[in-house]
This record gives sequence, structure tokens and C-alpha cells, in this order.
Amino acid sequence: MLHILFITIYLVLAGATAGFLSSVAGLASLVSYPVLLSVGVPPVSADVTNTAALIFTGLGSTLSSSRELKGNHKTMWHVGLLTAFGGIIGCLILAFLPSSSFEHVVPFLIFLAAVMMVVSGKKKRTAKTVQPERLWVRILKNIAIFLVGIYIGYFGAAAGIFMLAILTVTLTKPFVVSNAIKNFSSLLTNVISLVIYVFTIKVYWLMAVPLAVGMFIGGYAGPIVIRHVPVKLLRNIITIAAFCLSGYLFYTAYFGK
Repeated sequence: MLHILFITIYLVLAGATAGFLSSVAGLASLVSYPVLLSVGVPPVSADVTNTAALIFTGLGSTLSSSRELKGNHKTMWHVGLLTAFGGIIGCLILAFLPSSSFEHVVPFLIFLAAVMMVVSGKKKRTAKTVQPERLWVRILKNIAIFLVGIYIGYFGAAAGIFMLAILTVTLTKPFVVSNAIKNFSSLLTNVISLVIYVFTIKVYWLMAVPLAVGMFIGGYAGPIVIRHVPVKLLRNIITIAAFCLSGYLFYTAYFGK
């Protein structure tokens, strides 16, 4: 009984940390995935169980981001549905291919996301001088968001930071708004992904529930904290974290076996 209580507290605290990281930087899996492995959940099931818990991070952060999402619902649903449709394809791929087959590609994707954060941070936007968006640019933006959805459904590690990088480059929105849209898109994609996973891969619900409780708390707190942190500082922290994560994943994929 004491052992079960300890694991429950452990998962709630880990979930709160992961939920906070997810809502502000998209780095939940850096905490929650290893935690699930540490309590004996097999790798693929850990990925799926993590997805189930991440729904509550998205729910908490979306509820807490009503101020940022106000007036941006059209963009929110456009990005969310594109990501969700991509997520369906990603889930179906995962049902036939092990997620480990993607491990060697992930470090380079995260590195690309970090570079995109640097580039978008230097990009100057001036109000009332925005030119009409060309059709080919719009198509490329939609394809990029759709591909991120596939990535979320298939592997998911640090998918939030990749999505955030895409949105900061493709949307003419403040950083906090892009982050709120990222959280909503991840929520929608994770919900649809879980529906598919339930019929294809085992979900460890007893582990998912306490993790989800913590993730809701952390996810709700994240957007509140963001409002009081300088955007430039936050971007720099996220960018550095992305570079470090890409290096870590590169080492584990190529030299850590």
C-alpha cells in the first residue's frame, strides 16, 4: 500500500513538472516519458500512456489561455484541425512501425526546431505593412503544420517545441498567442491519437491517471507564469533547451546503445 502511494505521489509531481514544461516550452516528454519507463512501463506503451496524460496538460493550459486565444479562434481551429489530421496518420504509422525506428531522425528535427526559434526571434514584424500572403507560402505553412501533426501522432518526443517553432515562423501572432495555439493543437491531436491508441496499443491507465492530475495542474499554471516572464528571456531559454535536447537525443540514438 505504501509502495502504491509513493508511486502515485511520484507520478503526480512528475506530471506537474511535465505539464508546466509542456505548456511553456513543449518539453513534457523530457520528464514524463522517462518517469513512466522508471516505473516499469514498456517503451511504446509509455509513449501512449504519456499521450493519454498529456491531454490534461492541454486541457489545463487551454483553459488558462483564454485571454491569449480570444480573437484567435479561427487560427486556433485551423491549426488544430491540420495537426489533428496529421496526428491520425502518425498514429496509424505507429501501429505498424516501432517508434524506435524514428529515434535516429528526431535529434535533427529538434535541432531544426531550435534553429527556427533563433531565426524567428530575429525576424522583425511591423504592423500595417504586412503584404498579402502568397498561395504557395500558405500551402507550405499548412504542409509544415500537418507534418508536425504526423510527428506528434507517431513519436511525440518534444513535439511541442517543434510545433512552437513552426508557429512562431508561420504565424504573425505574438509569441504567447502562438504558444496558446500550440497547446490547443496538441490537446486536439492527443485526444484523437488516444482514441486510435486505445484499439491498437496497451494504455497503462493506473499510471496515466495520477500523471494526468499533475499535468493538469502544471498545464494550468504555465500560461499564467508566461504572462509575467519577458518573451525574449523565455525564447532564449526554450532555444537553449532545444539545442541541449537535440544533443542528448543524438548521443542516446547513436552512441547510447
